[in-house]
Amino acid sequence: MIRALLPLFVAPLLASVAAGAEPRVVGHSGLPTHAPEETHATFRACMALQVSIELDVRRTRDGQLVCVHDDTVNRTTDGTGKVAEMSLRELRQLDAGKRFDPAFAGERIPTLEEVFALLRDRKATSILIAVDLKVPDCEADVVKLADKYGVLKQLVFIGLTIERSAVREKLLETNKDAACAALCPAANKLDDVIADKTCSWVYVRFIPTADEVKRVHEAGKRVFLVGPLVAGNEPGNWSKGRAAGVDAILTDYPLECRASWRSKP
Repeated sequence: MIRALLPLFVAPLLASVAAGAEPRVVGHSGLPTHAPEETHATFRACMALQVSIELDVRRTRDGQLVCVHDDTVNRTTDGTGKVAEMSLRELRQLDAGKRFDPAFAGERIPTLEEVFALLRDRKATSILIAVDLKVPDCEADVVKLADKYGVLKQLVFIGLTIERSAVREKLLETNKDAACAALCPAANKLDDVIADKTCSWVYVRFIPTADEVKRVHEAGKRVFLVGPLVAGNEPGNWSKGRAAGVDAILTDYPLECRASWRSKP
C-alpha cells in the first residue's frame, strides 16, 4: 500500500525540500489515513517520502518512553488498558496495526528510542520531528535520548511544552539547543510569544498574515501552523499558510497537502 505511493510522491517532495521553498508538512501521528498511526510502518513511510512527523511521548509503568497518542491502548491496538499502567513487555504483545487494516497486522508500539535510531539510520536529516510531550517529567530523558542519536537539531517540542514555561525551561536546562514551541492562540498575543525567551517556535492556531510571519522571523523564530483550520483536508488554508511563509504545517493529510501545491507555484 505505502510502497505503491512512493513513485507518486517522492520525486516532487525531494525537489521541494532541496529547493527549501516550502513549509515542512508535518503528518499528525505519521500518515494517519494511509498507515496505522505512530507505528514503524508509518514512520518509515514518512521518512521515505520526506514528510515530517508529529509523534506523542508517554511513559510505561516501568519507565520506558513510547509513542502512543492516547492515554490508553484501546483505540489503536487489540488490547485495553492505560499506557502508564502497562510495562513495555505488555505493550509489545499488542497488535497496533490490524485494527487499521489487516495488511498491517503485527505492527507494534515503538519506543521513542527506536524512532530516533530509525531517523539516524535512514539519514533522514530533512525530516522535522514534532515531539508532543504528553506526560510531565520526561523532558531530560527525551533530550538526552535525542543527543545520543544525534537528532536533537531535528526536533521541535510541543504538547505540554506549548503552554508551560516550566517545561520549556527544563528542556533548555538539559540542552540549550532544544527547540521549544509556545502557543499563540490569536494574533493579538503574537508580541508576547515573540518576546518569550524560552521558545524558538511560535505555535499558531490561526492563519497568520505574511507581515505577522515576517515579525516572527525577524525575531529569529519560526512559525508552526496547527489546529482545525489545517488539520483536515483543507487545501485552501494550506495554501494561505504557505503564501504567508509559515515554516511548518501540521495536518492529518500531509500527502494531499503536498499534492495540492504541485500545481500552484
